[in-house]
Amino acid sequence: MKFMMLVKHGENSGPPPKELMDAIEILSQEAVKNGTMLGSGGLAPTAQSTRVRLSGGKLTVVDGPFAESKEVIGGYAQFELKSKQEALDGAVRFMELHRKHWPGWEGETEIRQIFGPEDFAQHINERKRSA
Repeated sequence: MKFMMLVKHGENSGPPPKELMDAIEILSQEAVKNGTMLGSGGLAPTAQSTRVRLSGGKLTVVDGPFAESKEVIGGYAQFELKSKQEALDGAVRFMELHRKHWPGWEGETEIRQIFGPEDFAQHINERKRSA
């Protein structure tokens, strides 16, 4: 099962402490070594971002920063894991590093399962069987 971890926090949290980044690097190296982490990265601030929106049949392109952004996705990691519980355990471990190395920081890690073409094909076949 594939999972995406999305780290969300206030836009102006500032740069993370070196101790946190060092701890995350160790955690990441372990995940790469055991073959569970497929990719990860931090995201640029919204001031360097652009949104392409479709609303009312009209496409609009808007450059950041975005005034309505209170919380942003600051980073992500993609994993191949055996279960959602394994994903949850990893997210808790990751957030514990934040609590330890960045006192006062507030944010969350959202866990989302990733569905590939094979998952959609299975869903369609299940719907056909139940019809």
